[in-house]
Order: sequence, then structure tokens, then C-alpha cells
Amino acid sequence: MPVVRSPQSRARPDDIDPSGPVRTCVGCRKRAAKRELLRVTAGSDRDGQPAVVPDPTATAPGRGAHLHPTQECFDLAVRRKAFGRALKTSGTPGLSSAPVAEHLARSHVRPVNT
Repeated sequence: MPVVRSPQSRARPDDIDPSGPVRTCVGCRKRAAKRELLRVTAGSDRDGQPAVVPDPTATAPGRGAHLHPTQECFDLAVRRKAFGRALKTSGTPGLSSAPVAEHLARSHVRPVNT
């Protein structure tokens, strides 16, 4: 007789809203609601070279990976070479992550000096 497990037994004890999709950040490996993460895909940079590109609207075709939109998670993902594994492009030499770094730099709100 097979053992039947409830969905609750597989869930990790993260504070996640179960009413929507949940994804895992490729940087810190923590689960979060999909709307809290930045989707990235394999594409090309301005020069036509293979690169990891941000997909903030999550509408680009193909395989995507998700990342907390923070410098810490981005640095972890780059250090662990997680983008290539997650996007199944490990064989592509020189997959640049510069477009994602630029997107993160542009999206941060800078404090106003008063």
C-alpha cells in the first residue's frame, strides 16, 4: 500500500502566502511569492553576446529563473554560478549577468538628502 502524503508535509516553514505561486530565489535559495521576485531569462546584451537579462513583466518566452531584487542575492547567484544552472545554459561560455546588475542599480530608489 503506497504512502500518501499531504501537501502540508512537503511545505517548508517559510512565511509565504499560499494563495499565489511560490518560487525559489537562485541567489539565497529561499522561497518567496512570485510577485516578490525578479524573473530573469537567457538572452543577449546590447552587443549580441549571451547574457542573463531581467524580465520584470515575466512575459518573455523560454525558461526563467527568479531572484530577490537585492544586491546580496544577485552577488550570491553570480558567485554560485546559479544563473547558468537554473537557465540550463551551463555550456554557454561567458554568460554575462551585467544586464541584471544594471537593472538592479536602476530600480533602487536612492534616498533624498534633506
